[in-house]
Parts: sequence; C-alpha cells; structure tokens
Amino acid sequence: MIILKSPQEIEKIRASGRIVAGAIEELKTRVRPGIRTKELDKIAEEFITKKGGIPAFKGYRGYPNTLCISVNEEIVHGIPSERILKEGDIVGIDLGVLLDSYYGDAAVTLPVGHISDKAKHLLETTEVSLYRAIETAVIGRRVSDISHSIQSCVENAGYSVVREFVGHGIGRSLHEDPPVPNFGEPGKGPQLKEGMVLAIEPMVNAGGYDLEVLENGWTAVTRDRSLSAHFEHTVAITRNGPLILTMI
Repeated sequence: MIILKSPQEIEKIRASGRIVAGAIEELKTRVRPGIRTKELDKIAEEFITKKGGIPAFKGYRGYPNTLCISVNEEIVHGIPSERILKEGDIVGIDLGVLLDSYYGDAAVTLPVGHISDKAKHLLETTEVSLYRAIETAVIGRRVSDISHSIQSCVENAGYSVVREFVGHGIGRSLHEDPPVPNFGEPGKGPQLKEGMVLAIEPMVNAGGYDLEVLENGWTAVTRDRSLSAHFEHTVAITRNGPLILTMI
C-alpha cells in the first residue's frame, strides 16, 4: 500500500533529510587516503546523534553500523571495518536518519584522492542518472518512467544497472511501497501522485549487472568485480514538481 504524505509529514521527512545531507557533507571532508572505514562510521554516528537524530540503519534487520560503506566493486551494504581507503578507490556511502518518527535516506559515491578517468566517468554518469530520474518524478507520470530514465542514461553510457536492489517509498518506515527499480519500460507501475515520497537510488556497474553477496550476508559485489557506484536522494512528489528532501 502506498502511503501519501501530508505537507506536514513531508516537512518532517525533510528535517530528517537535512541531517542526512549534513552528515554526507561532513563525510566528504573526511574521505581521504589512509582513513579507515570504521572511522567514517563513527564520524557519521556522532554527527547524527549530535543533531538529535537516530542512525536508521544501525540495528535494522540486524545491520551492525550507522553507514553502509561500499568500496570499488562493492555495490551496496558494505560493512565499516578496519579497511583503509587507498588513493584511487571510490567509496559509496549510504546512510539514513530517523527523526521525530520519520526517515530520510541518501547515498553518494566519492573519489578517494585522484581516481582514474574511467572511475570518474562512472560516478558522473550515475549521479546524472539520479537527477534525470528526479526530473521525471512529477504528478501523472508512472514509477517505471523513473526507472526507464535511469536505465536509458546508464546504458547509453555503456554501463549496467543493478536489478536485485531497488529504490523505495519512505516515511514512517525506512522501506515502504512502491518499489522503484532502476530499469524497466516506461508507462508502467503506480501513477505518481502528490504526497508520494520516494528514495530514488541508481546503482550502476561498470561491467555486467550480475552480483553476489559475500559471506557476511550483507555486502553485495559485482560478480565480474567491475567498479560500482551508488547515488540516492529522498524525493517528494508535489504539485510544484519534485522536491529533494535530502539537501541542506
């Protein structure tokens, strides 16, 4: 069941989303060669709690940390650890915040120092696909129009979109209906209505879209071990067009 949000509820999601956005901006200043991924996790948790929020992922379905930190061929759900980031890595950072009973959720993939042109193009394409999808998120369109926008952008650049993980509705629950795939034919699925709030999140692989989950039961990696990038925003469908809620 798709739950439409009132303007007041959207503002509550926006308040949560601002903490998400602030944490991401802080992490952008901290990502560098030599830092351990668990240090980034600690920075994020301290930032969120200082702002009055609760880390949404920690304890969710047993997940142990505040951040999902996915490096290079890791697609999503990488667990922070003693791993040290190296020059040339790319690092996906996904985080959610619970504030006043409402969730915000966003992700970004960042360069670690100087990265290759190939990696830079992957990041740029994935981010562009997110914003093109957001432009599509208007009243009267269909969920699959968002999906098709992402797939077209990504595949035209020679990359592939992940099938097994998708975007989602969000509000009082971290994951709500409808699912928002990153692929599909246009004109299908639920119609976009005022008050829908969606977490739109393209996950893009430099190689094929097949993946496997590591033995820890969480971390998904590209089967061909090609690089992967992930960008996400929480977006409200409004009469004035799409409103990004995970921005400062």
